[in-house]
Amino acid sequence: RPELLKQALTHSSTTRDRILSNQRLEFLGDRVLGLVMARVLFSRFESEEEGELSRRHAALVRREALTRVALEMGLCEHMVMSKSEEQAGGRGNPNLMADACEALIAALYLDGGVKAAETFILRYWSPLMDEDLRPPKDPKTALQEWAQGRGLALPAYMQISREGKDHAPVFSVEVVIEGFQAAPGSGSSKRVAEQDAAQAMLAIIEKKS
Repeated sequence: RPELLKQALTHSSTTRDRILSNQRLEFLGDRVLGLVMARVLFSRFESEEEGELSRRHAALVRREALTRVALEMGLCEHMVMSKSEEQAGGRGNPNLMADACEALIAALYLDGGVKAAETFILRYWSPLMDEDLRPPKDPKTALQEWAQGRGLALPAYMQISREGKDHAPVFSVEVVIEGFQAAPGSGSSKRVAEQDAAQAMLAIIEKKS
């Protein structure tokens, strides 16, 4: 349906009524992508255990993967946003591209059901699944192994704050590793925040190497 496609590509900066933007579709698309990807991985990697499948799943539904798909599709060229948002670099903003991609998946699901969404996901995510046949490591594991391989002390995680309401908390942490500045992370749980901080630290290490 054309109206669903239009809504999927409409950023909230263009309308006061956020229901008419892609935010609600983004919420649904995230869940549809997660479900379809879980089913695909379950069938494709029959010999892998739950932990390995979980790491694959996390890598394929994260924002980096969504942004890559959005770039491949040229989705940024069709996004509808306010002039001020565009001037601020919105059309090249990875988060906005990822949001639009999730919203597009939701639009396909609402218009053609799970099959339509799955066809789209398989088309654009299959190359990502083929890039590395080994299950990816989560950031905390990768950082710990990097430190151990160099004879360094294990990364130390410290909770900095906990904000937000009880039903929607936001945790902020820092990770410290010998020879590098502390790297911050945040998330809806302490575990998620630590993974975010580990990812930030890995990025710092990569820049210095």
